[in-house]
Amino acid sequence: MTSPHSQPHPERRLFCFGLGYSASRLARALIADGWAVAGTCRTAEAAAQLRADGIDAHLFDGVAGMDHMGDLLAGATHLLSSVPPDADGDPVLRLHGADIAKVADDLQWIGYLSTTGVYGDTGGAWVDEAAPVAPTGDRGKRRVHAERQWLGLLGDRVGDRTAAVHVFRLAGIYGPGRSALDAARRGASHRIIKPGHVFSRIHVDDIVSVLRASMNRPNSGAIYNVCDNVPAPGAEITSFACKLLGIAPPPEILFEDADLSPMAKSFYADNRRVRNNRIREELGVKLAYPDYETGLRAIFAGEE
Repeated sequence: MTSPHSQPHPERRLFCFGLGYSASRLARALIADGWAVAGTCRTAEAAAQLRADGIDAHLFDGVAGMDHMGDLLAGATHLLSSVPPDADGDPVLRLHGADIAKVADDLQWIGYLSTTGVYGDTGGAWVDEAAPVAPTGDRGKRRVHAERQWLGLLGDRVGDRTAAVHVFRLAGIYGPGRSALDAARRGASHRIIKPGHVFSRIHVDDIVSVLRASMNRPNSGAIYNVCDNVPAPGAEITSFACKLLGIAPPPEILFEDADLSPMAKSFYADNRRVRNNRIREELGVKLAYPDYETGLRAIFAGEE
């Protein structure tokens, strides 16, 4: 599974809790570059696919701890968690925080995938990593608590440790198989009109670029906003996706008239624009997809 121009890096080993859409994309990129990657997923089907791609996958449901976690973490140089918190906190730290702490001296980098939802509603104003967190719902409040748990993982001894803990606040994730193009094809897209409301987004491959840049330049305690350059209304993205597909967009519906689930409505409760200066200036990341048009065009071209 190693690319012909890559040299194996057996000393570079990632263990990832939660090999979902974004983390598995990172894992496959690292495998292609000669890394050893192991981690967890929730289903046997996902585990089989990950193993077929050269990833040592294990089942973890966030309810019961895993046996032999010490053995699984042995030799890891990098650790990532994308597992969301539940009502009782972060399940990874609840069940395996002590195991992680035991190998912290051997870890060069620790990352936690959070969400820009921790900023709450700013009325459309711009926020950067120095902005206060003010989540509007329970999910956001759990994320804030989980961030603090991860950043406090090494306690007062962080100066004596090799590991560096980082938090990545992700905007709305899209990419191949998970974009406005897919929703439009399924007939599941909407054009909800809420004047002045925008969303920030990020292409999955740009998430991978940010994580790899941080791995190469650890900065313990750093928090990074991971989003593109152009916050935009959801209806605008839907219209553009339909234009690429050559189909008529769904009718516009005022937000107050839309029949949305509580989860869908919660996404419209917050209105903010998220700055990404830090990933560009500190990590030197040049986004491959700096706006939704570039990203959707690339996905569409790849499908063709």
